[in-house]
Amino acid sequence: MRDYLRLLKFIRPYIGKFLIATVCMGFSAVFDGVQLAMIVPVADKVLSNQKIVVPDKVPGFLASFIEMINNTPQLVILNYIAIGVILLFLLKGFFGFVQSYLMSDIGQLVVRDIRAKLYEKLQSLSLDYFTQKRGGELISRITNDVKLVENAVSYGSTDLIYQTMQVLVFLCLTFFIYFKLALISFILVPFIAFPIVKVGKMLRKLSHRSQEKMADINSLLYETIIGTRIVKAFNMEGYEIKKFAQANHDYYRISMKSIKRILIVSPVTEFLGCLAGITVFFWGGREVISGKLSFGVFGLFLGALLSLIRPFKKISQVHSVNQQAVAASTRIHEVLDTLPSVSEKKDAWQFSGFSGTITYDDVWFSYGENGILMGIKLQIKKGEMVAIVGPSGAGKSTLLDLLPRFYDPKNGRILIDGVDIREASLRSLRQLIGIVTQETILFNDTIRANIAYGMAETSQKEIEHAAILAHAHDFIKNLPQGYETLIGDRGTKLSGGERQRIAIARALLKDPPILILDEATSQLDTQSERIVQEALDTLIHGRTVLVIAHRLSTVRNAQRIIVLEAGRIAEEGRHEELLNKGGLYSRLYRLQEAEK
Repeated sequence: MRDYLRLLKFIRPYIGKFLIATVCMGFSAVFDGVQLAMIVPVADKVLSNQKIVVPDKVPGFLASFIEMINNTPQLVILNYIAIGVILLFLLKGFFGFVQSYLMSDIGQLVVRDIRAKLYEKLQSLSLDYFTQKRGGELISRITNDVKLVENAVSYGSTDLIYQTMQVLVFLCLTFFIYFKLALISFILVPFIAFPIVKVGKMLRKLSHRSQEKMADINSLLYETIIGTRIVKAFNMEGYEIKKFAQANHDYYRISMKSIKRILIVSPVTEFLGCLAGITVFFWGGREVISGKLSFGVFGLFLGALLSLIRPFKKISQVHSVNQQAVAASTRIHEVLDTLPSVSEKKDAWQFSGFSGTITYDDVWFSYGENGILMGIKLQIKKGEMVAIVGPSGAGKSTLLDLLPRFYDPKNGRILIDGVDIREASLRSLRQLIGIVTQETILFNDTIRANIAYGMAETSQKEIEHAAILAHAHDFIKNLPQGYETLIGDRGTKLSGGERQRIAIARALLKDPPILILDEATSQLDTQSERIVQEALDTLIHGRTVLVIAHRLSTVRNAQRIIVLEAGRIAEEGRHEELLNKGGLYSRLYRLQEAEK
């Protein structure tokens, strides 16, 4: 119940519309009861001209109304009923439309809000969260899980309220007409409710598993679409098809288990309802034969009782839908309740620039139990070019990922101009830093938008100037739409060298005082590398540069080289100094030279 109430909190901003829809549902349910109650005057008075006979004592207002009908001529009652039916269906249609429209609107608004909140939350979470979660799983939360919540809010809530109101109306009719018989009939109600509750609990567990399987499918799709080049290169299409078929079949099996349990509820509730109906028919039939009850009143009682079957069936289906939605809501709240590991302090320091030093003060970092950096002490002066080298897994990328606070150290601190970066606002900190990596990240947008990413107010002239400095302007001009050319997912319509030059133009436009380069030319051919290196030379000029270098020949001109080994600084110095030492750097350099 607590999880369901938490789910309904999404409706709170639209409580006004919800209340109006509820009132409309109330009117519709009452009209259903009035429509059924017309059986009595039609059967007893209009068609057979008999008095309406009610066995039990009824409320005064109802007794007076029955007496008035008994004393009214048949033709007059027929005229009233004819006019009443037209008005009844007109009003019922109006209120039905209003409540359906409003509840559908609320459902769509809730879906919009949840998706927006989820996306906003994902944007606020730290990088470590995304290293622990699959992309397809997160996509499933925003698409599949939210759709289940929409079903519960728009259709589930509508049926739950409307069908419950119908139950109350028909119950009132049965108890007003024949209290004793109604009491006997509803001895079976707990037996009808039991399978509904039991199946609902099973569905909640199955729904959670179903949503996990859908996340597997989304994750598999995401990976194979992004990695389609590798799949084809290794002739793995058949393997991936089988892998997808298995995940797809697993989802099918769990879905069918849920469907089977949903469908079994209807015949069970119908059978139990039939038992109640037969009991009433047998008992009430004897009352009609003995003259203690008029045919029309008995017909109304039986009709009201049988009319309860449909809302009970609907409520059982709603319970199933709601249990699936609660499971989806739990997964959604897992994301919404997650706190970012990197957070910003209130009234945080605002960097206005960089003028002194970057200091790593006894920095330790680990991913879980896996230690990556251990006691790093390092100082970098403004305008200095420092290269970070070492074997794979030594912690090079992690060392530089700590500077823009993609992660926070487990122990120690990092200072810029003497200010602990954890005391500063993330926006002002990251405004100081430009990043160009070997895996260029571009978006499926225009070239202009990719260069001006994060700088929407930039003029076309400034964008073109950055592109010229990055040696990108010439190839951009020759594209069909120039700077307005769409470059495809991850920039797939461009070559590797062209993508890198776009990334460099983006960094130049940002004009950061601190620059991080992660071997930006390692995956390029010789001609592209030469062009990109010229663009990098322009970008580096006058900045504090930290370079992650895999090819040691590219860092000869660095003012200082930091050699990492197993998370510690093993050596430090210039290229020639480290070669002469004959240590790790010298061994790595000579090994690379021998491989040429």
